[in-house]
Amino acid sequence: MPDETNTCQVRIEPWAEADLDLLYRLNTPEMLEHLGGPETEDELLARHKRYVEIERKGTGRMFGILLLPSLEAVGNIGYWERNWQGETVYETGWGVLPAYQGKGIATMAAAAAIASAKNERKHRYMHAFPSVDNPASNAICRKLGFQFVAECSFEYPPGSIMRCNDWRLDLNASVV
Repeated sequence: MPDETNTCQVRIEPWAEADLDLLYRLNTPEMLEHLGGPETEDELLARHKRYVEIERKGTGRMFGILLLPSLEAVGNIGYWERNWQGETVYETGWGVLPAYQGKGIATMAAAAAIASAKNERKHRYMHAFPSVDNPASNAICRKLGFQFVAECSFEYPPGSIMRCNDWRLDLNASVV
């Protein structure tokens, strides 16, 4: 008998003003355990503004993750420009609400975001920097063909150093 919990389908939609509620739902100690904890109200509103404006600025894209067929918002994913080791690359990151984790949703959404970045043909590489203590996000990188580069120190949130794994995906490589 097939495992129904792993047959979810998702769609990613560009981040919009209406997604502020989702950002509040993602701003919990459980969701941000590996990222320094929840943000203040002002930090959250500033993040939402950046998410809404990023595509217009041409520096990346942010998306809400919608569960099909209900179109329930269950997370977010995106990519943005970062200078990494002297090169402009895309950095990617995601979050899926706890009730929907472990169902392949982040992997499917990340695959869609990667396809979006590839279609732009703007940067050769996309990097992900999950905490060394976040096995689920590291597994997603592995599943999607990111290559492990090295463990590194990463400042996030500002003023706090965390240990991360640097995963790199060549956006110019063909899919095997």
